[in-house]
Amino acid sequence: MAKPGPITAKPLSVLLGDVFSDAYAKQGFAARELVTRWAEIAGREIAVHSEPLKLQWPRPVEGQPQEPATLILRVEGPMALEIQHSSDVILERVNRFFGWSAVGKLALRQAPLSRRDRPKPSRAPDPKAVAEIAKTLSAVEDDELRAALARLGASIKRN
Repeated sequence: MAKPGPITAKPLSVLLGDVFSDAYAKQGFAARELVTRWAEIAGREIAVHSEPLKLQWPRPVEGQPQEPATLILRVEGPMALEIQHSSDVILERVNRFFGWSAVGKLALRQAPLSRRDRPKPSRAPDPKAVAEIAKTLSAVEDDELRAALARLGASIKRN
């Protein structure tokens, strides 16, 4: 009887790649990277208050070059005006990401963003725990390094 081969775990992104590709394609996204890497593409300030909904491509006219798409963004209400003023910057960044003038204009839809899991600001470590750990770091000569290591140790110990 032959031994079974080693079991290799496949990343979830590989297993679900086709499922997500179909869903993104229905929204006009040829590649899901525009959605998944939105913070890198648009910049953190813009990405915190917006998210791409779909790319809307105009119908091609025979004999004419393809016109650029319209990127539809979901934007939090109060930031819509600010993002509208930044539309040239957003278009430039998106087109730089694609490597060609894929998007010609933006359309904004004011609505709450679908992702609400913003990271919580980290709490400062307990000063007593920092002091206790700092006592154990007497071998570290640099005061700033010792203090930083003590804060790190207290933060790790807290979790």
